[in-house]
Amino acid sequence: MRKKIFKNKAVFIDRDGCLIKEYGYISTLSKIQFFKNSIKALKLLKQNKYKIIVVTNQSGVAYGYFPESFVREAHRYIAQKLKKSGLKIDGFYYCPHHKNAKIEKYKKNCKCRKPNTGMIIKAQKKFNIDLKKSYTMGDKLTDVKLGHNAGMKGILVLTGFGRWQRTLINKEKIIPDYIAKDFLYAVKWIIKNNGGK
Repeated sequence: MRKKIFKNKAVFIDRDGCLIKEYGYISTLSKIQFFKNSIKALKLLKQNKYKIIVVTNQSGVAYGYFPESFVREAHRYIAQKLKKSGLKIDGFYYCPHHKNAKIEKYKKNCKCRKPNTGMIIKAQKKFNIDLKKSYTMGDKLTDVKLGHNAGMKGILVLTGFGRWQRTLINKEKIIPDYIAKDFLYAVKWIIKNNGGK
């Protein structure tokens, strides 16, 4: 007998400026600091059965500000910190490319750099995610557009670059489905609008 496949719902979270504080190009572990409501927001997502996927553009690799190995080290560090609070990020996905890269092997117009959907598609296949029940969020309009490009709702948070990005909405013609004060407020809106568990 065939095992029934269940579709999972997920929230795709931007890293810098949404989950952790924005410091430009983060190149040392000491700069990795969670926003005060991040832990509470993550716990709420877990309680409501959401897969938690981090999707982040890391063009600092392409520009030579730090090696690709540091991005992986940073994600291990974040995972260890969250483990102490009984939390686990289901997946970390990053794009090290940029069309104007200083390092040749990273110089490309790739399918993974947000707002392109490469990272979303990879995660969808691995975690069997129903995108229609899923969301993206971040402090840039590219995070919102990423969601829309993948058939999801996109949320702009006002931490990090969020307040500045909000002023560009009309110019860029990228309309967030919701604008949230921070990560926690975004999660509360998701749960309210998606019926919780």
